Amino acid sequence: MAAATQVLACDSTSIVFSVDDQVAISSPETLAALHAAAACLKDLLPVAFPTETVYGLGAIALNATAASKIFSTKGRPADNPLIVHVSSRRMLQTLLPQNYALSPSYELLIEHFWPGPLTLLFPCDHSLIPNIITAGQPTVAIRMPSHPVARALISVTDAPLAAPSANSSGKPSPTRAEHVVNDLNGKITIILDGGPCEVGLESTVVDGLHEDGNIRILRPGGITVEDIKRVLVNGFSNADTPIPQILVHRRDFSDDALEQAPTTPGMKYRHYSPSVPVTLMRMSNAPPGIEPLSPSAFLEDLKRSIPHSPDTLRVGLLMPSDSILMKSLISDTTIQWHEFPFGLVSEPAIIARRLFDGLLTLEREGVDVILVEEVSEENEGLAIMNRVKKAAESSQWITIP
Repeated sequence: MAAATQVLACDSTSIVFSVDDQVAISSPETLAALHAAAACLKDLLPVAFPTETVYGLGAIALNATAASKIFSTKGRPADNPLIVHVSSRRMLQTLLPQNYALSPSYELLIEHFWPGPLTLLFPCDHSLIPNIITAGQPTVAIRMPSHPVARALISVTDAPLAAPSANSSGKPSPTRAEHVVNDLNGKITIILDGGPCEVGLESTVVDGLHEDGNIRILRPGGITVEDIKRVLVNGFSNADTPIPQILVHRRDFSDDALEQAPTTPGMKYRHYSPSVPVTLMRMSNAPPGIEPLSPSAFLEDLKRSIPHSPDTLRVGLLMPSDSILMKSLISDTTIQWHEFPFGLVSEPAIIARRLFDGLLTLEREGVDVILVEEVSEENEGLAIMNRVKKAAESSQWITIP
């Protein structure tokens, strides 16, 4: 237990990487904050820092004692692997088995999406990477973050960092430094504040290690399936080898063994859940045997089923600002509505950026329940719905007369 948590501001604009991955930091305050965090990491203590996806809780990846403190701080199950973060291709190479060569697919994905919110599975060198990082699996998940503070911290520390999201296990991932403070204050020594996260959802995790050469998306995230397909189609267009298929877990394939012994975070356990119940509101066609409710009928059920103060039911809304459903719901003036700005239906990237912030903000506002409207599972919508389905205690199909 840390005696006190320091929040140290970092100016991302003062950090520049050269073409050969050398970092230059022009702000003395930012440099001092990074050195303080690096010293903490070298003392085998975890540090929270911003990435482009969410805030991470980092520790030296090659030290089992350091990595174990991530699990104890978060209350994270031991069979939930960690992603290793590197600052350069050179650092990546030091982690890979000597006889391993990157596939053409991986070369293309790294060229186009690193640094960035894409995690790749690689064969694990168990003589180098502790079992606690991989949960004993034969592969290790690695990415190179694009957030200047994250990449600079790894570079200044001169060591790869294992880092899941900087929150208590199962809770929504933090996308602002204050989210980390609200959750882990007093449990860690340093939080580097680099401002709000640009992507707002965790990285896309790709497994390209199968003999068929296909690309399996184990967790949708900051890089869309459409973006990956575009890069591979263009990259293989003049090649003799066929274009790899892109297969999304639970959409295009299932793997019970993988879900019981996951190779990457976010596959086995319930995640992203605030302390208040979340209901996923669905306007799509209901499955057989499910009778959709009208908005008014749903709200009457909600008033009866959700415990609330005698005065009024407080309902949080995470819905697009042009949502037809939201307009119908808020016509009930007996409910105290808490709306979080969520972007337009046509702006899934903005909705993705605001999802976790919305869940955490509405939780702190003391609502009794949070209603999240489904979005189309295309582009960033696939990752949004992956997170919302895990966060929600229930789903309700709605029809608007």
